[in-house]
Amino acid sequence: MRVLGIETSCDETGIALYDSEQGLLAEALYSQIELHAEYGGVVPELASRDHIRKTLPLIEQVLAEAGLRRADIDAVAYTSGPGLVGALMVGAMIGRGLAYALAVPAIGVHHMEGHLLAPMLEPQPPEFPFIALLVSGGHTQLVRVDGIGQYQLLGESLDDAAGEAFDKAAKMLGLAYPGGPMVAKLAEQGDNQRFDFPRPMVKHPGLDFSFSGLKTFTLNTVNAHKNEQGELDPQTQADIACAFQQAVVSTLVIKCKRALQQEGLKRLVIAGGVSANKKLRADLENALAKIKASVFYARPEFCTDNGAMIAYAGCQRLLAGQQDDLAVKTRPRWPMEQLSAI
Repeated sequence: MRVLGIETSCDETGIALYDSEQGLLAEALYSQIELHAEYGGVVPELASRDHIRKTLPLIEQVLAEAGLRRADIDAVAYTSGPGLVGALMVGAMIGRGLAYALAVPAIGVHHMEGHLLAPMLEPQPPEFPFIALLVSGGHTQLVRVDGIGQYQLLGESLDDAAGEAFDKAAKMLGLAYPGGPMVAKLAEQGDNQRFDFPRPMVKHPGLDFSFSGLKTFTLNTVNAHKNEQGELDPQTQADIACAFQQAVVSTLVIKCKRALQQEGLKRLVIAGGVSANKKLRADLENALAKIKASVFYARPEFCTDNGAMIAYAGCQRLLAGQQDDLAVKTRPRWPMEQLSAI
């Protein structure tokens, strides 16, 4: 089965073709970073309009790269939530309309399920069951995964997601959008001994997260070290970025180890935009090796939003006999536990 995947949940237009027997055939991604950079964050209306401009040309590009025609598409999968409602509507309407025109099935895919299953696109995918750390700009969750659609939420952020905290710290440090990668890059130049930031909620029982207090601590540290001109010297800026990143990473690592030990499992999957963070990957690998556990993740280009993960996730549900009717449904908020098992 050849499935066209369409991802338009936020500020990236992702298109891919996945074959259930041959694997990923082709994929393309257009990022709106430059469009939103001058505003310091995503402007929903601009995001929706740009998806309208980019989705169809990217579909044609992917088909050309795969050497296929529209008639060779066997099914269409599109992101139906969670995300920005206007952006979701673009992909959903195009996907549903194309499927109808081709007389092939269509299915709306949960955005976070796509992220969770992205490591399955790698040569050595994880086996079920495992613990998943879903960590992005909008989500920080620990989930027990016993199969596709078999999800048990173990813990989540009570306030800011880790990616959102990175973006806010970047603004405090005067860094450009998008903030997360900028903080990570700057942190490489920092002295990891100068500042010691708190690891929020690690001494509390359970697996929930909270990054609002760390955000406040970061702001206070920034303000305390500004010069008379209200600026940070470059080294102090890098040292704060380093301390902030280490605090977030350490918190995530501690909670992941706790989740694995609580559930008696030895496999961890990290997914979502923040899973591309090199420090997080390295520290998780080191920490889990000590308890003889393994960590799995997607290649960097499949950590952020992309069409390949949507095509793969949709293909698995389509192969199980699931498909949507003609009604186009978008779900800006959509708990993953509501998904059916296959």
